[in-house]
Amino acid sequence: MRLAPRDLLCLAGLTLLGLVVFNVAVVESTRASGPALVGTVLGTVPLALALAGGRPAPRLLLGAGVVVTGATLATGLGSGTTESLLWALAALVGEVSFSLLAIPLLPKLGPIRVSAYSTALAVPMLAVVGLVTEGAGMFRTPAVPEVLGFTYLAIVVTVIAFFLWYSSLPKLGPGRAGLFAGLIPVAAIVTGAVLGVAMPTAYDLLGAGLVVVGILVGLSAERSSAKAAVRPSEA
Repeated sequence: MRLAPRDLLCLAGLTLLGLVVFNVAVVESTRASGPALVGTVLGTVPLALALAGGRPAPRLLLGAGVVVTGATLATGLGSGTTESLLWALAALVGEVSFSLLAIPLLPKLGPIRVSAYSTALAVPMLAVVGLVTEGAGMFRTPAVPEVLGFTYLAIVVTVIAFFLWYSSLPKLGPGRAGLFAGLIPVAAIVTGAVLGVAMPTAYDLLGAGLVVVGILVGLSAERSSAKAAVRPSEA
């Protein structure tokens, strides 16, 4: 299928922001202070997608305020640092772009081709990043644990996750699909604790909790709007 120039720009932007920038930012943010902060910031994805969709309802703004409070708490009083926060915000931009830029492509290409094309385009981009930052060191032979990690990232996080996400996105819409990103703060903290990478502080837990509460408050605005839209027709 021949893509229009606008489609090619969306695909390039999706790849650059949603894959390259997102992955580099997540790694760097985690390296700077552990997974709790980047998980907390990425937990704002549902609200970010909702805010990008048009004029937000007052309840949505209230939820966004609670989310910002939670992220600030995890940054200022938890284990986060300014460096990790900046990387986490870059990851947030990448995650939102991963969904919004795919919406016009999915009706034409479908989830499999959008996933395959974006992944293929990301390889040379990430190779350039690797050469600039690591030089010849990027060609070293990985150890067995690293091979297992790469295999998991390639199969589960990329092939399966991309296909499932892009299959659900046209059916649910970005706002509803983004609900599942609310699990990221909890998953990041639990993963960090289980792997022994970073034990969360009480402020990390409280900040993540506030983010989840803010998401629930903000997304309840969508349900209220839906009910309000139904009542006139019922009358």
